Order: sequence, then structure tokens, then C-alpha cells
Amino acid sequence: MARERLYKVLQTNGLCYHGGTREWSLPTRNEDGTWTPGEWMPAIVGELVPCKNGYHLCNAAQLLAEWLGPAIFEAEYRGDRVDANDKCVVREARLLRRLKWDERVARLFACDCAERVLPLYEERYPEDKRPRQAIEAARRFANGEATYEELAAAWAAAWASDWASAWASDWASAWASAWASAWASDWASAWASDWASAWASDWASAWASDWDAEREWQVDRLVQYLEGEVSDGEATED
Repeated sequence: MARERLYKVLQTNGLCYHGGTREWSLPTRNEDGTWTPGEWMPAIVGELVPCKNGYHLCNAAQLLAEWLGPAIFEAEYRGDRVDANDKCVVREARLLRRLKWDERVARLFACDCAERVLPLYEERYPEDKRPRQAIEAARRFANGEATYEELAAAWAAAWASDWASAWASDWASAWASAWASAWASDWASAWASDWASAWASDWASAWASDWDAEREWQVDRLVQYLEGEVSDGEATED
């Protein structure tokens, strides 16, 4: 059986991001590309209680739904473990390696997600390409191929389109949530848990029958980025 892959989200310097006060021992990358894990964190004393006592890790689906942030590490644990709905709580943990996640990757992943909702809009407004052009501008901006002014102009054009009148619909809210992540200058706050929650609920309303498959796609795509299997945010196929 394959080893369960778990993740820890921190600030880039190893300090906690989603709460807590500990500074984690960071892994180091070797010259040959391999990683030397960080030190095991001190064992937690007492009962493990989610959000109160223990080291908190998550799987890929939980990571997407709740815990994205500045730096994402693969982690492992030993000893006791308690599972909650959106995390697991363990007595001892360490970081194995830092994964490929930064502002650029976050923007590209958001573009991928937003792009997959475009057919819902373009089916209603087939002649209006401004939302698509806005995503393309965000992708170019992430890759250093467009200026902030170009990104702002594309954003303004998208909001001047028929898209704005369709805003009240569920799918529009879903698209906006993803696009906001691609647009935001403060990417970390754009990727807070509210983003994923809004995306999840609105997408489910729009495409309830396809929700599970779409969510699986999102998780798989995120893991591809984290593992460096996707690097330039190329357009995706269904």
C-alpha cells in the first residue's frame, strides 16, 4: 500500500501560518536535488485535541479546501494520531521537503480552475471573449510576460462585459472566486479557506452531478503543481 502523503503549510521561514507559535525545523535541499528532512519536532505532551494540542497535518484534498498558504511542505509523523474532518493531529512530526508552491504557481493554478468554468459563461455569451482574455492576461502576468497595468485593464474589461450582469448566478460566483485568486496582489489572503469554500459550494450548485469529478481534478492538478509536474500553467484539457 502506498504511503499516505501529508502536508504542512507554513510561512517560508518555518513559522506557523494558520495558527500556533512554533518554528519548524526546515528541510534542506542537497546538491543532487534530494532533500534532507528537518528535525523531528518535540513530542507533544498530553491528549491530542484538534485545534488545541498537537501537530496539525492534512492530505491533498484537505489542503485544497482549507490550508493553502505561502509555503507547502511534505511531512510525516510517528506515534499517536487523531483524525478530524479537515486535518489530522499527531504527536510527532517533521518536514521532508519543500514543494513547488509560490505566488506564481498559485496564480497559475487559479487560472486553470477559472478556465474550466469558462464554458458555462461562453455558452451563454459565445461572442464575449473578455473573461477568457482576462484569464490569459493573468497567466501571462504570472509568467512575467504582462505588466500589472495590462492585468488591471483585462480585469476591468472582464467586469465591463455581460459577465457582470450574470454575477448573481452560482457559476459566476465560482468563477469569480477562482479569478480573484489569479488577480490578487496579496495571493496568500486570496487563497484563504473562504476561497475554497465559496468555490466548492457554488460549483456544487452549478454542476452538482459533476462535483465529485471536478473536485478530484482540482486536487490532482494541485498535486501536479506541487510536484513540479506542471511548470508553465499550460492550458488544460477536460
